[in-house]
Amino acid sequence: MHSRIFIACVFLGLFCACSALSCRWMEHRFRPYSENSLDLLDMMAKNMTNSTDGENTVPFPDHLYSQASKASAEGKLSFAVHILKEVSALFEEDQSSASWQEVTVENFLNVVNRQADELHSCVSHSHMKKRNTKLHLYFKRLSNEILAKMGHSADAWELIRREVKVCLIKADLLVSSLLSPPSSN
Repeated sequence: MHSRIFIACVFLGLFCACSALSCRWMEHRFRPYSENSLDLLDMMAKNMTNSTDGENTVPFPDHLYSQASKASAEGKLSFAVHILKEVSALFEEDQSSASWQEVTVENFLNVVNRQADELHSCVSHSHMKKRNTKLHLYFKRLSNEILAKMGHSADAWELIRREVKVCLIKADLLVSSLLSPPSSN
């Protein structure tokens, strides 16, 4: 009987230690990756030759963000992971008319996918099963109402780039709200 309790305690201790270690990335590496993804998006803008007036936009679903900001830590992370995965899927579409360099997009996707994977490891499997359908529909509208309707043009991609920047800033704010403030020495 005592050996079962001992084994259960050891197992629980190892499980908790592994869970905490898997989120160390969030504490130490999320911020640089987030800044890098935003810098890469800004680099894409510098390569833009066309300007867009922003008349064809799909506003970010702020009500979903508001709900997520009031959620548990896992709820916030799950929402941020979903944003990152949707951004990655969006940037897999035809970019042949975009004026940015392919290597910049590849670097951007590598950073965003790494963020999504690492943050995903901090969220329990049961929490990640909950897919936010409304958030998915927002990204689908970006694809259909901007990219498809504008023929995946450079102007369409500039609108998408701007929208994605807002999305990434919101994901950053959610994750940052969970991080301990940097210590001042």
